[in-house]
Amino acid sequence: VPIQTNKAHTGRDIMVVVDAGHGGKDPGAVGSRGEREKDVVLSIAQLLAKRLKREKGFDVRLVRNDDFFVPLRKRVEFAHKSNADMFISVHADAAPRLTASGASVFALSEGGATSATARFMAQRENGADLLGASSLLNLKDKDPMLAGVILDMSMNATIAASLQLGHTVLGSLEGITTLHQKRVEQAGFAVLKSPDVPSILVETGFISNSRDSQRLVTARHQQAVADG
Repeated sequence: VPIQTNKAHTGRDIMVVVDAGHGGKDPGAVGSRGEREKDVVLSIAQLLAKRLKREKGFDVRLVRNDDFFVPLRKRVEFAHKSNADMFISVHADAAPRLTASGASVFALSEGGATSATARFMAQRENGADLLGASSLLNLKDKDPMLAGVILDMSMNATIAASLQLGHTVLGSLEGITTLHQKRVEQAGFAVLKSPDVPSILVETGFISNSRDSQRLVTARHQQAVADG
């Protein structure tokens, strides 16, 4: 995943929080041969973290570095408490149509989803675990109307930065694997609802697709995805 850094305005390393989806009691999607999303994405997330740590100007934290469950809202809070400059959530999902294949990149949408697939993915990932984003900004002492304006401005700027990050990641994935969509999709993913941290969700492929799943479980392909 090629990410450019510009830390002149902060004077510190760029903090990237990498989130391996699911974990523990939540296996995520399960393939026809028992492949578990939580295992595949943990391996990719760990490899991505190692790769970024080798890059000058980056610091990296993993939401989970083992097989345990983290609620969606806790993942967002972890990124916020880590002073993250960007948040990358790694997944490998399933779809009712077994022929669905390829990688996708998603950013948050405050409006409707950009496609039926994006809507389905968001509903599948979110479950009932939603987060009020305003709790992550210090808006408690603000007039409610002013707080709403500040939150909207922050979220709009964050979504724009997320889309830019997503385009970069999508371009790198195109040279490694097939793409399910050649644009950054948008939907209301709860794990992306940080009002001040550019955030993307990367679907590295479909475990429900036999060809994708065969590649996703190999160390070689996992390393290629992480290296981008």
